[in-house]
Amino acid sequence: MNNAPKPNIEDLPTKAQLFRSSIIAGIGAVAILITIYLPAEYAIDPTGVGRAIGLTEMGEIKVQLAEEAEVDRLLNEQLGQDQSSSVLDGFFGLFVGTAHAQEAQAWQDTLTFTLTPGGSADIKMVMAKGATADYEWTADGGRINFDLHAHGGDDSITYERGRGETSGEGTLNAAFDGNHGWFWRNRDSVDVTITLQLRGNYSEITQSN
Repeated sequence: MNNAPKPNIEDLPTKAQLFRSSIIAGIGAVAILITIYLPAEYAIDPTGVGRAIGLTEMGEIKVQLAEEAEVDRLLNEQLGQDQSSSVLDGFFGLFVGTAHAQEAQAWQDTLTFTLTPGGSADIKMVMAKGATADYEWTADGGRINFDLHAHGGDDSITYERGRGETSGEGTLNAAFDGNHGWFWRNRDSVDVTITLQLRGNYSEITQSN
């Protein structure tokens, strides 16, 4: 193995030379930073050299693109929050709306009875004057005659009559204190099953044949 020749002391740089080289390297680095890097990356050009050689314009484009990207990011974040909020609001709105709809459609009472040919039934709600009740009924198997009326004390009234009907619905407004409801008669030659749904301000329901 050959040993490298020992350098002469005279050939080595002195401390002053090393210091001067470090100063020159530092000045060069600062010069590159000011004249090339800052103009090219951030459009900062204190000397004007960067603009003269086209680097400042490049930096301005980069800065503008970065600003636009940040604006887009903020807008996307805001849009995402708004969409999430809209989805949540829509979900809870749908949930609450459905609950209200189900609550509004709930019936207090459902009565089902079958009338043979020639058979009859009398269904009455006990109501106070001014009270209201919603109703809906269907006749399955045939047609039915009905008389929707009321009586109480010396008062009596006929609200509606129907012949050969299969369904009906509406709201009954009590004209006075008393019994308000239907007299049903099956004039068909087959059994007819009636389903009556009720809700509203009545104290009780009476039924007789």
